[in-house]
Amino acid sequence: MGGTLGSGPGSKGHGHGSKWRPPMGRSALQARRVRGFYEAQNETIERMLKSVEEHVAEARQEQGDDHLKFQIAVWGSLVANVILTVLQLYAAISSGSLSLFTTMADAIFDPLSNVTLILTNRAVKRVDPARFPSGKARLETVGNITFCFIMTAVSVVLIAFSAQDLAKHDKEAGTKDFHLPSVIAVCVAFATKFSLFLYTWSLKDKYSQVRILWQDHRNDLLVNGFGILTSVGGAKLVWWLDPAGAIFLSVIITAIWLRTAFTEFLLLVGVTASVEIQQLITYVCVTHSPLIKQIDTVRAYHSGPRLIAEVDVVMDPDASLMETHDVAEELQMKLESLPDVERAYVHVDYETTHKPEHAYKKDL
Repeated sequence: MGGTLGSGPGSKGHGHGSKWRPPMGRSALQARRVRGFYEAQNETIERMLKSVEEHVAEARQEQGDDHLKFQIAVWGSLVANVILTVLQLYAAISSGSLSLFTTMADAIFDPLSNVTLILTNRAVKRVDPARFPSGKARLETVGNITFCFIMTAVSVVLIAFSAQDLAKHDKEAGTKDFHLPSVIAVCVAFATKFSLFLYTWSLKDKYSQVRILWQDHRNDLLVNGFGILTSVGGAKLVWWLDPAGAIFLSVIITAIWLRTAFTEFLLLVGVTASVEIQQLITYVCVTHSPLIKQIDTVRAYHSGPRLIAEVDVVMDPDASLMETHDVAEELQMKLESLPDVERAYVHVDYETTHKPEHAYKKDL
């Protein structure tokens, strides 16, 4: 009581006109890192405190709530892309701009990619267990990779045509005529893609197909926006801005899609799961049964968009076969009920001093 503001240790001015100043420079960066660390810790604790049943219930609720949004994202993108293809085809042909031809080529392949994603989604759901015992979820990732390489191939072709135009263009011919309706058509495409980009933002982390669509809309925003600038610049400023812009756009598209393909390849090959998922799986194993004495090994890795979990647990060597079987089977079912886990394998041991099981097969 009676103390003045700022009279604590390290304060300046003893409360007479002194103002609190936010940390700057290194101290601000360190403060943000500390805050981020503790926020992540709190999220981890909250995730751990939820039971497996709560995780499953939340996933089902989200899937039910977002199913209509998912359908709108996929089919809405398809319808919009078909309409925009016609618009941008008109824009490219009527203007003769290579930059707009780049946007047109990108637009033509968008509906084809939408059809590919829809077909792979249907194929994943229609599974013959006798022929595909582990399901066809990885087909979704294969479809994403195929789409990435199609877009890359189109970009390479456009680079070749643009380079040819740069090499053969008559420098004394001047700039091309400015065609306003073509620019308006591409501006309409830009506005539509921006709307789809915002709509798919909230779903991109829940569905891999929507993530690919979101990336496509994001790329189209860049392509259409830059295409408008270089097309107008080629008509109003200097002729070479148009083909040079087309090359630049195509290089950017190629780099973006190759990066996306690499990320999808990692999922297909079997990259390890995130630390958060591994922590959750470990915690579920530790708290599953008092008969589990130790956790020897926890592995979680991708098999397409979802995960495979391999767990080695230690139980009492004197426990009966019935007890160990029941505990292991219940743990397996519990892990497989987690939203991100496709399959789980539980191995029971009685000590931890042995060599790791399932060594990699280097000689085939």
